[in-house]
Amino acid sequence: MYQLFIGNKNYSTWSMRPWILLTQAGISFQEQLIQFDSFEPESEFKTEILKLNPTGKVPALVNGDLVVWDSLAICEYIAEQHPELRLWPEEKTLRARARCISAEMHSGFQSLRNLCPMNVEADLAHIGKQLWAEHVQLRADVARIDQIWSERPSEDSFLCGEFSIADAFYAPVVMRFECFKLPLSASGQAYAQKILSLASVQQWITEARQEQMFVPFDEPYRQHREELLKD
Repeated sequence: MYQLFIGNKNYSTWSMRPWILLTQAGISFQEQLIQFDSFEPESEFKTEILKLNPTGKVPALVNGDLVVWDSLAICEYIAEQHPELRLWPEEKTLRARARCISAEMHSGFQSLRNLCPMNVEADLAHIGKQLWAEHVQLRADVARIDQIWSERPSEDSFLCGEFSIADAFYAPVVMRFECFKLPLSASGQAYAQKILSLASVQQWITEARQEQMFVPFDEPYRQHREELLKD
């Protein structure tokens, strides 16, 4: 059985991608959580993950003697292991598009990543409003994401028809948009709600909220978790 090593569900966008893919596809795996801490070289997190992954990061997928790291590589490997599940679209034009937008998410949107870290349990709408007003590149990132979401084949479909790796890659983006309440078109909002309604995403959200952990460097807009509870 696969083992998937992940970080905190509240924060780890990279972990969320393969976890959502495996869960939504109904593929059995054992979840192995390595809690985030300071990320210093001698920290418990780094010590544990470096035993598996030479980059010292999550996620990492273990299958027998094979270790696959990097979220996109993991998803590609899972797709090859389970061709019958069609985790990339079967139609070649849609498959090419799915790979393009997944790669774009994998390496792009740096302003969104840097300014709006995923925090599933938090409501940071007031911060999102301020960031939106101050950062033109954030507005550009959101506009491009909204365009991608709005160009899906039909209003009631996923990004490339049926659920695919592309949707698993954009699920953490939906979490960022929810936390910071960034503006979307009607079509973009409809896609976000479609992702939020998935059983796998609902499970991730529930378990993220149950963690009740506070990692300061992952919380640039809160000094203490109790600040959220007072809202």
